[in-house]
Amino acid sequence: MKYSGWPDTGELVVGKIDEIEDFGVFVDLEEYKDKRGLIHISEVASGWIKNVRDHVREGQIVVCKVLDVDEGHEQIDLSLKDVNDHQRSEKIQQWKNEQKADNWMDLALEEDIDDEDYTAIANELINAQGSLYDGFKQAAIHGHEALESTDLTDEEIDSLVDTARENVSVPYVNVTGYVDLENPSPSGVDGIREALTAAEGNGEVPDEVDLEVSYVGAPEYRIKVQAPNYKTAESQLEESAQRAITAIDDHDGDGEYHRERRTDDE
Repeated sequence: MKYSGWPDTGELVVGKIDEIEDFGVFVDLEEYKDKRGLIHISEVASGWIKNVRDHVREGQIVVCKVLDVDEGHEQIDLSLKDVNDHQRSEKIQQWKNEQKADNWMDLALEEDIDDEDYTAIANELINAQGSLYDGFKQAAIHGHEALESTDLTDEEIDSLVDTARENVSVPYVNVTGYVDLENPSPSGVDGIREALTAAEGNGEVPDEVDLEVSYVGAPEYRIKVQAPNYKTAESQLEESAQRAITAIDDHDGDGEYHRERRTDDE
């Protein structure tokens, strides 16, 4: 997705060098539709420049600072020398992330969606989370909650969340679920304890997963899972609940798994 407007003065932009002249360098802006900027020779590098081509090459991806924008003359003045290594690295990573998010949009939406609808959905993600990439990242971590402030339909949110959870890698995700355990049989509390031990994994939970089971209020117990990705977290959560239910069934008790808390007080 490329922006249809103009960059702001002082903004860092990603561009591809299209043409090199003795007086400077023309750059196609990768993030803006049909926008081209000029890096004057004095803004290519610090100090005296004998040959511009000693510093840049055609087809090179560069990060530039916007010095001035003249919409009337459709002119954008850029600087290459005013961007330090840290800014360059950070901006390139941000740009790459947005390219990934563009691909995820294609996966999430119908192939025949028109540009107007595509842009409208993308703008909802951007307005909600600041960027396309952050929109998908938050959707992967928090699911529907991350997009509930948008005007997207339930179907669109479902598709975006599913795609995010299939493709986005995040440092870790947290998921929570609940299991109700009741045991009217003679084993009573001992049967409940055995079910809780089973829920905790009996030492078989993967090393990269943190799983915690805690009491909420009779007969409800909370299961918290922290894992490197959503799929793993969700799988471990469901397996934990199922282990508890199986264990309590063995004592002729009752177990039920649910995602939302039911008791009012802890």
